[in-house]
Amino acid sequence: MEVQILCTKLIKPSVPTPPHLRTLKLSPVDQVQYPIKTAVVLYYSADGSTGGTEEVERQRIKRLETSLSETLTRFYPLAGRYMKDGNWVDCNDEGVEFFVAKVKGCRLSEFLSRRNEMIDQLSDLASGGFTSPVVSIQISMFDCGGLVMGFRLCHYLFDAFSAISFFTSWATANRQGMDDHEIWPTFGLANSILLGAANDLRLPKMRPMPRLMGTDNGVTERIVFDGAEISALRAISHDPSFPRQPSRVELVTALIWRARMRVSRAKHGRLRTSEAAHTINLRQRIVPPLPRWSFGNLQSRVTTTFVAAGDDDQLPELKDLVGLLIYSFTKSKETVLRREDVFASSLQKRNELHEAAEKGEVDVYMFTSWCRFPFYQVDFGWGKPVRLSRIHSAYEAATLLDTEGGDGIEAWLSFNKKDMPLFLQDDILAFTSNPRSKI
Repeated sequence: MEVQILCTKLIKPSVPTPPHLRTLKLSPVDQVQYPIKTAVVLYYSADGSTGGTEEVERQRIKRLETSLSETLTRFYPLAGRYMKDGNWVDCNDEGVEFFVAKVKGCRLSEFLSRRNEMIDQLSDLASGGFTSPVVSIQISMFDCGGLVMGFRLCHYLFDAFSAISFFTSWATANRQGMDDHEIWPTFGLANSILLGAANDLRLPKMRPMPRLMGTDNGVTERIVFDGAEISALRAISHDPSFPRQPSRVELVTALIWRARMRVSRAKHGRLRTSEAAHTINLRQRIVPPLPRWSFGNLQSRVTTTFVAAGDDDQLPELKDLVGLLIYSFTKSKETVLRREDVFASSLQKRNELHEAAEKGEVDVYMFTSWCRFPFYQVDFGWGKPVRLSRIHSAYEAATLLDTEGGDGIEAWLSFNKKDMPLFLQDDILAFTSNPRSKI
């Protein structure tokens, strides 16, 4: 497969951003995100009625450029430039990076069927490293008419909710125009409402975040748990004392967590205390509620702790970890936050994790779930995506995505190269439905 970049341009808002909106100060939670661009790749199958003719491709790209320009009038900071020195975005309308590419020598269906090869080539479908543009987009067209949209999003501005609101807004504008869609994002609420309601001095001083693993030291594996395997996990994890049935995310998190404990035990010669830390969306837990389309990193962590008991080096039962996760997630969902406490609470939880990672006495495992976010509903006018993926990450984490059917989970695992072979053993592979795919 060969990916050829046909053109590169900057897409600007169709209406200039007013001067009073020129500066967007990042919130305290925005500022402590990893200095990376999060990658998202959406795959769209060919439209059998039109194929992949040059005229169809030209019209598609023209329409995408126009609708993106219109969308950026609402999402104006995305066309700006991130200013590292002051933790702010200059909303100067310089534009979103926009790449158009042609894929030769492969049909989209063939590419998606190459389970062991596709991840190696994903970076070719999502251009843009960590540069000052907030967003980079690559449209890759296959001869069969299939199309892949690769996004690189500056993590300082985006969480998963913000990403899906941007994708949905652009897709709606491309499909039916700007007049009929309801997404009106609000920026700066983190400062004008949340921080304004709090005393800046109440915010805890941030501890340094753990070092990035780096792309050279890490490897990414994609493993799939289909609906039947989720059911099998639920069956062996059953405990009548649970207050409710475990979710897909809780089951897969417990399985991955337990396998990582096994790797740690092999490295250290003993079972260590460990924490599973999940990113959560805070928007539905804040009182009074924020506007529906509040943009930025309104997130925190749910941390679940397993305490190793003395000289007992036996791994915990899977159901025991599932029970701990059920308790943590249930407690988190029942907790509401006053607006003035949001930042202090979120930063404090991050500090606790960073402190544990610094000391090195507790293993900290990071998880992010994009399950139930409607990525598979993003329709630009040629149907919904048939696949969603990530690419290699520079930090150790497990990202959980819905499978196409919505009843399974794809786990994108970025770990140290030396740890991955120890991790991928029978207790993991027995519940996966695909051969190993790695980058």
